[in-house]
Formats: sequence, structure tokens, C-alpha cells
Amino acid sequence: MGLDIGTSKTCAVIGEYNESGTLEITGVGVAPSTGLRKGVVVNIEATLQSVTKAVEAAELMSGREARDCFVGVAGANVEGINSRGVVAVTGKGREICQSDVDRVIEAARAIVIPMDREILHVIPQTFIVDDQKGIRDPLDMIGVRLEAEVHIITGSVTTAQNLVRCVNRAGFKADGLILQSLAASRAVLTADEKELGCLLVDLGGGTTDVLMYSEGAPYFSASVGAGGSQVTNDLSIILNVPMDAAERIKRESGCCYLPHVELDESIVVPGVGGRPPQEIAKAKVASVIQPRMEEIFRLAREKVEQPGFWRHVKGGVVLTGGGALMPGAAELAYEVFGVPVRIGAPASLGGLVDAYRNPAYSTAVGLVLLGSERLGAPEPDARGKASGAEKAKAQKSRPDAPFKRLGEWLKEFF
Repeated sequence: MGLDIGTSKTCAVIGEYNESGTLEITGVGVAPSTGLRKGVVVNIEATLQSVTKAVEAAELMSGREARDCFVGVAGANVEGINSRGVVAVTGKGREICQSDVDRVIEAARAIVIPMDREILHVIPQTFIVDDQKGIRDPLDMIGVRLEAEVHIITGSVTTAQNLVRCVNRAGFKADGLILQSLAASRAVLTADEKELGCLLVDLGGGTTDVLMYSEGAPYFSASVGAGGSQVTNDLSIILNVPMDAAERIKRESGCCYLPHVELDESIVVPGVGGRPPQEIAKAKVASVIQPRMEEIFRLAREKVEQPGFWRHVKGGVVLTGGGALMPGAAELAYEVFGVPVRIGAPASLGGLVDAYRNPAYSTAVGLVLLGSERLGAPEPDARGKASGAEKAKAQKSRPDAPFKRLGEWLKEFF
């Protein structure tokens, strides 16, 4: 199960292997989230309730009980660093073996980080064997010196512990923490885009996460402390309406690109404190949304331009997350970034529902995909007999399970 605990919503996605061994998405659940601010837990109890509701909705859809999950982590406290490690090849006949690869990655991750931070991911970008660059897999090559260039993602220890605490208190086990933009990129980016070099912009509620790929591997990751909730806040202040009404106006009538708005169209805005509702032009709503969205895109571009990485973005920009559903987002982003822009949503993965094929679920679907790759597919015979680890766990937990198993064993042999 993938659990994307965000600032505006918590999304749970359940995936399971079918008889032929392919992963299918069988359940999706969403619940409003109020316990986070800019990707950081500020209220454990509210986050706990949000997690429970989202998972219950996903379990109801899939008809299965979820126990373990992979949790997405994001926010301004997540940082990415590029590092390099060097080791001497010690294998027989100077042949590079897995232990050499492990040692060089271990050498690359030996960086000094503050006590309040921990390493979340160490992602190899490229290997260098005796000054021969651009090697993806150095196994079984002959060499004397092996170097590795890696992208290290670090996060705040307390933020991670608070997220895990919420998940554990809701009755689930967190198998691992995964960077949300990394999960979203697994769900929406193509191999060609990663190879050519592209920028993923994940438009969330409280933060906008940026992840840049170059030559097939993550090269730069950052976070902008603004998202969809800032747009809602602007609408609330300028239109003099409560936050929930502003959110509804944004979702139903919002557009972030003025040329797309019909000038004679209008919407009805509810009155506050007994005042009558009033009619305003749709163009006015767009004129509030567009500057804020433009600012978010500009901040994202500046994050990449500052260290001088913009030249690597040749494959364009991919927008994902709930904010990407805003009409006109791709056109506005094209004006700011000046490169081709597309809206990224998860590809079809089978299963009973297509609800997950939505940019808002990119992170949760990506968490399921990355989680399944980490755990590996179950053996075909094990799948056929037990149809998943859940049944085995359920049987173990029942008091009469040993006697039942004994009866089955006797039936099998006599």
C-alpha cells in the first residue's frame, strides 16, 4: 500500500499481484487532511484520523485488509546532495563484483550531515571505471579503480518520526519512507524523458516539489514552500469568502490562464454572515489565481537555475499533483519555463478501477510501484496457494490456525 500524507489530502492506494504475477491497483481512498502544514505534521491526532479514513476507503474498494505501507515524505526539510565515492577493485583478476559496487556506494554516502537529519535515499547516477565515464552497470567489468556518482536525499529525523508515528498509531506498519517527488516520477515519467533530462514539478497543497532527471537518474531535488493552499488563501482574501468556499470556487470555476477564460462568463459567490450571494466575473477569479501560479512556477525554475542545472532540462517539464488539474496550468507553465510542458498522470496498471489515473494520485501510485520493486514479486506457487501474504498473516493470528493447518496436512497425506 502507498500512503501519500499531504497538506490538503491523504491518499491511500492498494496494489496486489494477480495470478499471472503482474501488479494491479485494486483500491484508492482519499480523505481531507488538516494535520499537516507545508508537508510537516503539526497535529498527530488529525493526521491519524485522516490516515485511517483514507485507508478504510481504499480497503473497502479493494476488498482486502492492508497492513504494511510505504509512506511519502516531502516538504522544505528534504534536501538533495550530489556526492562521489572512490574505491580500489579487490576482486579476483580485477573483476568488479557486487561487493565492490556496494563498497563504492557506501563510500559515496559517507558525507557529513547534521545530527537532526538522516539519509533517506542513495541513488546511483553513474559509475566511472578507470576514467571511463557514463557506465550504468559496472558488474563483471575489469578495472583497478571504481568511482560512483550518487544523489543523496536527506530529511529531518523528527519529521520522519512523526509521520511513522501517525501510521503506527493508525494500526499500520511503515515499511519505508520514500521521497514523494521520486515516487511521482516513477509513476508518470517515461524512460526517454529521464534519459533526455526533464523536470518534474509536483504541485501539492502546501509545497511544490521539484525533481530534475539527467541521463536517466535524479540529479537535483528541491522544494518550494508554496502550493494550492496559497491560491485558495488568495481567493478567500480577495473575494471575501471563507476558505472552504474559496476552495470550491477554485476547483469548480478556477483557471490559471486568462486567455482561456470567456470574458462574459460569471459565477455566484456565497455571501458571508447572512449577506446575499453576489455574482462576479470568471475573469476576476482567473486574475487572482494566475499571478500566484506563475510565482510558484518561477520559484521552481529559480531553484533549478540557481545551481546552474537548467541546461540539463532538454526533455521538457512534467506537471503532476492536484495542482496540475487546474485548467490552463500547462499553458502558463510553458510561458514561464519556455520548454514543452505536459500534465503527467499514472499509466494504466490494470485492476478494477481507473480512478487512480489522475495527477492527484501520482505519488501514492508511485509509492506502490517503488514499494513492490523493493519487496520483489512473490513466487507464483506461493501466490496461487495463499493468494497473498495477508491470508497467511490472518491465519497465523487466529487461535485455531495450528489445528486447521494440522487437519489440512492430514487430509493431504491420508
